[in-house]
Amino acid sequence: MTLRITVIGTGYLGATHAACMAELGFEVLGYDIDPDKVATLTAGRVPMYEPGLEELLVRHVAGHEGSTGRLRFTSSVEEVAEFGDVHFVCVNTPQKGGEFAADMSYVDAAVDALAPHLTRPTLVVGKSTVPVGSAARLAARLASLAPVGERAELAWNPEFLREGFAVGDTLHPDRLVVGVRSGRAEALLREVYATPVGRGVPFVVTDFATAELVKAAANSFLATKISFINAMAEVCESAGADVVQLSRALSYDERIGGKFLNAGLGFGGGCLPKDIRAFMARAGELGADQALTFLREVDSINMRRRSRMVELAREQCGGGFLGRRVAVLGAAFKPNSDDIRDSPALNVAGQIQLQGAQVAVYDPKAMDNARKMFPGLAYAESALEAARGAHVVLHLTEWQEFREMDPEALGAVVAERRILDGRNVLDPVAWRAAGWTYRALGRPS
Repeated sequence: MTLRITVIGTGYLGATHAACMAELGFEVLGYDIDPDKVATLTAGRVPMYEPGLEELLVRHVAGHEGSTGRLRFTSSVEEVAEFGDVHFVCVNTPQKGGEFAADMSYVDAAVDALAPHLTRPTLVVGKSTVPVGSAARLAARLASLAPVGERAELAWNPEFLREGFAVGDTLHPDRLVVGVRSGRAEALLREVYATPVGRGVPFVVTDFATAELVKAAANSFLATKISFINAMAEVCESAGADVVQLSRALSYDERIGGKFLNAGLGFGGGCLPKDIRAFMARAGELGADQALTFLREVDSINMRRRSRMVELAREQCGGGFLGRRVAVLGAAFKPNSDDIRDSPALNVAGQIQLQGAQVAVYDPKAMDNARKMFPGLAYAESALEAARGAHVVLHLTEWQEFREMDPEALGAVVAERRILDGRNVLDPVAWRAAGWTYRALGRPS
């Protein structure tokens, strides 16, 4: 009999996982406590921007013409428990207010809601990013609350999705990691992921703690690499060197590689910042805090890039922002996403506005989210409109639309042709040839 899968929590991770499980041929039931979100997904719409996800939903959500009907959504936890053989927990673990530690309340609540309804052998699989040691605690909690007892097993299967590429990363992952305590749990997960494993995707079987640490370690390594090249950008600015050429030279070294070695405004979003902070907090609880003290500097370097961009903008405005107009191109923390959580672009825009500038923001997809979070900023309907009358233009999110901007067309509407490239992807030769003063982080002026 084909496994039936449920997905608990239908945010960014959960909605993607549910749609992709249906694409792999499973009957899937998504669960969320928010009835509006359930209604939106049932209508085949996504409450966030993720390329390819809405098309996948329409292909599989029951009730749509031509759909497979393999995917449904509900707000009934009883229905979820009755339906599923494998339950994926995909809820958020945000940073605790005023602390570095992860807030586990959503994961705990999901297990507490599901467990009392588990009356037959089942597998609950955590995909959320959690502090090491959480799975062991949750496994005991699950067994104590479930009527079926220890036959309600837990496994941990961390996600490695990149926003903007989440569908591809789920259907064609670079590796699958599962933390299990029994051969049955491993066999069930091998059945779930039979298609990618059959294509040769590595299937790494570990204990709980190692599976939890894989995600924390991967994000910490990535954050360290990004902050390293940004630290080199600071040195380049002092030495008169070019960090773009430096990065290119380093990328040819196979031990280093060129991925995520692009200097700029740094990382943001809902994962890297809070995950490295939660990792530091957990290491301290385990008595291994010295092992991760370097992550404090990684975090500090990343935040300094935002302050440096504000300084450069102030310089371009003649030393002060009062009476100056500043155009900010970008609101999402990265392209191909409408996610503004810990967005470097909006952080910079907010700082500049507080210092007296008139700031106009434009982003291809994140405008609605930005307006809700930063209602005091002004918003434009296009890059040209944002730049109209600006004394300096800040390129802060590397959307393809911004990469392809015509320097002459933009120059026709600004007050002064000054641009700061916060992502080091614009062509300085082309912009300078069009009469612009071009500056970028880590590059000579």
